[in-house]
Amino acid sequence: MPGLLCLVPTPIGNLGDISPRAREALTSADFIAAEDTRVTRKLLNYLELKKPLVSYYEHNKHESGPKIVERLLEGQTCALVSDAGSPAISDPGENLVRLCADAGVTVCAIPGPCAAITALSISGLPTGRFCFEGFLSTNKKNRQQHLDGLRGESRTMIFYEAPHKLRQTLGDLEAAFGAERAISLCRELTKLHEEVIRTTLSGARTLYSEQEPRGEYVLIVAGAAPEAPEAPTEEQLLALVREQMAQGLSRKDAVKAVSKQTGCAKNALYDAALKADNS
Repeated sequence: MPGLLCLVPTPIGNLGDISPRAREALTSADFIAAEDTRVTRKLLNYLELKKPLVSYYEHNKHESGPKIVERLLEGQTCALVSDAGSPAISDPGENLVRLCADAGVTVCAIPGPCAAITALSISGLPTGRFCFEGFLSTNKKNRQQHLDGLRGESRTMIFYEAPHKLRQTLGDLEAAFGAERAISLCRELTKLHEEVIRTTLSGARTLYSEQEPRGEYVLIVAGAAPEAPEAPTEEQLLALVREQMAQGLSRKDAVKAVSKQTGCAKNALYDAALKADNS
């Protein structure tokens, strides 16, 4: 009978955020698949656990993934962790989940720390609708295509960025979305020097041209403002007035109704309707 792959979220900074259920999953697993075994070993030491570790990360996923699945098909249980946060989110764990799904191995996920949601919740920007965009590509063409596809995005956008790439990314975001687009830069979340900077893209670029970026960043960028609908032409307004009059309203009441519906100036519309009827 196949075993189980359990996705175990790990603290994004504060080790105290590990949950009892996450600890239980790590304790009961036959082995742990880790993005960086050195980072995971520190967590295990904190929890006073000793477990076999296997390496599973972006550059060995195609080799390591099938080997992990083989062990799961033998009936073993694997806890999958990333260095911080929820595995399989902007993380090679998604490939391992797909392999397990194809092989008929059960996958479970334990809720827990996630930098994207933590940052969004304290950003001060709209949270009702958002999209997670992860890390922008380092390839210039791919990065440009990614940002071009987001120019009209009205939802709040979430990006991850490393400190040494922050300045370039802020410049690219400003070029794509405009200098006055709102942004919240959330750094060192849950750690001693946690900071949230709420400003504009131009303000952020100016700030970090004067000071060195430090720590891992989550960038929360406001979505595009909805485009104002085009104002109806005089011909369209007059057509609406005629529709109202055909339903039995007087010219005056028809103009009043259309003015309320469209926001156009009532007196100017009445004069236009009178002129059109008399021509």
